[in-house]
Amino acid sequence: MLTTHPYDDDKLREECGIFGVWGSESAAALVALGLHALQHRGQESAGISSWDGRQFHTHRAMGHVAGNFDRDDIIRSLPGPMACGHVRYATTGETTLRNVQPLYADLASGGFAIAHNGNVSNAIAIRRELVRRGSIFQSTSDTEVFIHLVATSTYRTLLDKFVDALKQVEGAYSLICMTTEGMVACRDPLGIRPLVMGELNGATIFASETVALDVVGATYIRTVEPGELVIVTATGVRSVKPFPAAHPRPCIFEHVYFSRPDSLVADSPDGLSVYDVRKAIGAQLAIENPVDADLVVPVPDSGTPAAIGYAQQSGIPFELGIIRSHYVGRTFIQPGDQVRHLGVKLKHNANRALIKDKRIILVDDSIVRGTTSLKIVQMMRDAGAAEVHLRIASPPTRHSCFYGVDTPERTKLLAHKLDVGGMQDFIHADSLGFVTIDGLYKALGEAKRADIRPQYCDACFTGDYPTRLTDQDELVPEAQFELLAERVV
Repeated sequence: MLTTHPYDDDKLREECGIFGVWGSESAAALVALGLHALQHRGQESAGISSWDGRQFHTHRAMGHVAGNFDRDDIIRSLPGPMACGHVRYATTGETTLRNVQPLYADLASGGFAIAHNGNVSNAIAIRRELVRRGSIFQSTSDTEVFIHLVATSTYRTLLDKFVDALKQVEGAYSLICMTTEGMVACRDPLGIRPLVMGELNGATIFASETVALDVVGATYIRTVEPGELVIVTATGVRSVKPFPAAHPRPCIFEHVYFSRPDSLVADSPDGLSVYDVRKAIGAQLAIENPVDADLVVPVPDSGTPAAIGYAQQSGIPFELGIIRSHYVGRTFIQPGDQVRHLGVKLKHNANRALIKDKRIILVDDSIVRGTTSLKIVQMMRDAGAAEVHLRIASPPTRHSCFYGVDTPERTKLLAHKLDVGGMQDFIHADSLGFVTIDGLYKALGEAKRADIRPQYCDACFTGDYPTRLTDQDELVPEAQFELLAERVV
């Protein structure tokens, strides 16, 4: 049986990354490069659509960007000065080509392609109503509701139809859309999912993270603001803000785990480095959860910046006590339990000579189900560690995310089922400590979390969801199960 690697099935996963180019004759090639830089945001499939002034062209494939979009013949099949792309990580339901983005449709106004990062939290309710009115869906993705809402809108212009569609959806979305008239990039009114804007030799570029701009040599201009639509056509670039002003709530977990360390936190006033923020979280973690030990060891690779910050703050030496192989894919053959457990060491292995007889502080970014933490703690003990203390660079993850992050249902989250003491016992650590929610905000430059007006979406930690969750709150369980059974984001 082909299955997810046991170290990969216990992480929260960003479900997609998007990249768009307007105004470059090598638009598709630039998109492919940008998607390479965003591969960490979605590793299951990739797609690119382009417009050559006469027609749209699309290539979508299962698997990574490499192997699918590093061939000259594929890039040549995507001509034109405008292109957008998407990398995707599916969560539930079927994994098939029909769900790979960008999604494309021929509307009355012409071709329409869309790439989406996020999750529409009333997509099931909207889809049910659209189907009742006669819409025929071609995918099981919530992204398709945008296409149908645009197609059925009674407004006259395509832009008005698009705004009308956006005003009917709840939840989180960063979108890059292509029409015969140009490109539109937008974010939801709370700015939950990220989107930035850049420039390269006169071409306008949009990306989920600044690192994708770096890879193609583009200059970062600014973040696309929450609730903003940026429209790029032959006449220039303009901005439309059709929503009432709202207090932004960008996803706090972008800082903790999702974004690449070499990206900038575009929504922060000072354009903070993700790497620097994670080091600051690690330092705060050391202040709040000190322990007498010999070594600080990161759980690679996501725990490394926080472990450096912890070591610098505590004065305890930082060492690579776990070595990660970068040549192991996300899946492996699992013929039986014995081989499955041995397969753990394909990706991570203890540096035994360093670990033996030492008191170890392990630093990781989060605990989800707890299975990874249990295995890593045991790995340290098997390598001869005298003590194993686990420190987590985020608060306990007690709540599911409904805004575009692959989170297990709440009952499967270890922090929902157990308190910190119970979690410590479960993973067999000598001690366990998390950074507090106020400490996390402090590391991000805020004095503390404001209970009335928090600066971020931190619902996975606090349960404070910034939007309605119609599909969760209003659908009867049977209908919800029926519709979710094949749903992918």
